[in-house]
Amino acid sequence: MKQSTWLAVGLLLASGTVSAQSKSVIVEEIVARVNNDVITREDLEHSRETMMSEVQEDCQNCSPEKLRQATAAKEKNLLRDLIDQSLLVQRAKDDSINVDADVIKRLDSIRIQYKLPDMETLEKEVTKSGQDFEDFKTQIKNQLLTQQLISKEVGSRIIISHEEVAKYYNDHKKEFVRPETVVLREIFVSTEKKPEADIPALRKKAEGLRDRVLKNGDDFGELAKHFSDSSTAQQSGELGAFERSKLDPNIADKVFALGHGQMTDVIETKTGFEILQVEQRYEAGEQPLDKVEPEITNKLYESRMDPALRTYLQTLREDSYVQIKPGYSDSAAVSSQPIEEVAATNDKDDKKKSSRRLLILPKKKTGT
Repeated sequence: MKQSTWLAVGLLLASGTVSAQSKSVIVEEIVARVNNDVITREDLEHSRETMMSEVQEDCQNCSPEKLRQATAAKEKNLLRDLIDQSLLVQRAKDDSINVDADVIKRLDSIRIQYKLPDMETLEKEVTKSGQDFEDFKTQIKNQLLTQQLISKEVGSRIIISHEEVAKYYNDHKKEFVRPETVVLREIFVSTEKKPEADIPALRKKAEGLRDRVLKNGDDFGELAKHFSDSSTAQQSGELGAFERSKLDPNIADKVFALGHGQMTDVIETKTGFEILQVEQRYEAGEQPLDKVEPEITNKLYESRMDPALRTYLQTLREDSYVQIKPGYSDSAAVSSQPIEEVAATNDKDDKKKSSRRLLILPKKKTGT
């Protein structure tokens, strides 16, 4: 299921170094205490930078006013979200949730996504970016702990019955009157900047991947994830839903002649070889309930997840020690109480702290 964006926010516990009595000391302004954890002003600033980048990416063609409104809407919840993340990670650890195996799988997925040959190379790339690899793994672990806890304590308790789905369908039938549509996935083998002598081998690679689905029954999405050169690889090749008029006529003729699960032949483009699979097919007109039931179920689930999660987080707060420094705003309405600044510590002690920032590797350029 779709996770709220804030659950994936990377945190950075940064420090400032000053000279005192010939020793370097670390001085941090504490914004909030969450049980035995602290949130610093640096955490908040880095969270704000991440939020700004996300808003700009999601709102690339927005007017300045719309961009300002989107930023303001997220700004008010920055501290709340950092507190929420801390509470969730702490509770997951208290519940002895173990995600060690999942961390390894996630690291391998990142390695594959960026076409790195082995884990040693991934570690070098992380280190080259100025981050500690152990801190990188810790942030991934915290995200997985959070996701598993939410799934266990919140998601598993949201039950959507067939009767509820049918009622929504009957009450909103106009939503399901649609033009002829296909949902597509892709596997793309790039030839961009490759020598002419390599082109036959790259075509053979694309044909071999198609054969693995057709003859061996391999999963198309898994092959896309591991072998596609497109940026859609990390989403198992998902391209989305398309009406006939939104596609190139030559492509439209090919994919609209296919049924669910069927694939095109290998299609040569200016930048590579592409295979398209029809993941779902919708005929024109009112869609039958069985076609749209998963869509409605997901919609109802997501509409209930946020309020259910906020209720759960409120119970965590009630069972926890949370203090907010005056002058800072927590939109979850925890009462602010004065707290003392953290004492200066030797920087050798500070090395024990986790630098809680998730590496964002540069995006690979692809041509599709």
